Formats: sequence, C-alpha cells, structure tokens
Amino acid sequence: MVLAFAAAGFALPALADGDCVDFKWDVSKERALYAAAPVDVSAGKDAGSAPVIVPDRLYRLRLTPQERVAFAATPGKVPAVSAFAGLATLKIAAPGSYRISIDLPFWIDVVSNGSLVQPIDYQGQRTCAAPHKIVVFELPGSQPLILQFSGAPQDTILVVVTSAPPRKF
Repeated sequence: MVLAFAAAGFALPALADGDCVDFKWDVSKERALYAAAPVDVSAGKDAGSAPVIVPDRLYRLRLTPQERVAFAATPGKVPAVSAFAGLATLKIAAPGSYRISIDLPFWIDVVSNGSLVQPIDYQGQRTCAAPHKIVVFELPGSQPLILQFSGAPQDTILVVVTSAPPRKF
C-alpha cells in the first residue's frame, strides 16, 4: 500500500529517518538535538515577555493566537490568518553564523535593534519534522536578539538554535 502511494507521487508522512537525509548540509547535530527531550517554554506575546533560549537545546514553545502578539518588528512575510505566533529572546556567546531549525512550515525572523536580520541561507525537507526547515543568520553577539515565529499552523512548535559550521565554497 505504501509503495502504491509513493509510486503515485503522494507525499508520505515524516516517520522514518530516511525522510531527513536530503539536506544539503550536515544536520547531524540538529537531528541529535531533535531526538532529545525538549524544554517546555511559553513564547512571549511581546518582547518584554519573551523567554530566553540558548543554542544547543531543543525547545517546545507554546505559541499564542497571532492576533494577540505584538511583534518587535513587522514580520518579513505577511502572516497567515488564524495562525499562531510568539517571541523568544536568543542569548548567544559570540557573533557568527547560526542555524535556527523548526519542525513545521512557518516563518522565522530575527530582530536586532528593532530591525530584521536578513537570512543568509535556508533549506527544508517537506517530509521531515526533525527538523523541517533551517534558516541561517549572521548574528551579532553583543546585542539583544528577538526570535519571531509567525504563521504557525499549530500552537506548539519545536525549535533548536545551533552555530553553523564554516561555509565551504
């Protein structure tokens, strides 16, 4: 039966590790973190209530209906209607490239000094949830950073932040 769905071109749910092997980068660190028990945290409804998260931990963030969230900056993409959103404060020790990995298809912004930080790369795997999408940002280490999550299809998300290895050209 599964073979018939695959042959017909239907998408299969993300159940097997084999569904997460087509990333263009080595994501073994992120995959290992997604296998760990998550830290449960309620995302902020505004920058003042945003919880602190740090790299190299898996967080399960409880989001709020999007219309109740006061974003630190206008999201980079118009959020979907009837979606969920939330904010978190990211604490990093040093400036550099960081990957933000999520388990569902929704929008991620990083805000520094009231402005959006532009991503430098991204990728995703439709059939993978551990992670589903990874966005890379070059982040300053000495400034407060706000992560904005918007357009989420459900009120609970998984997120991991990791330092990105040096890029190879």
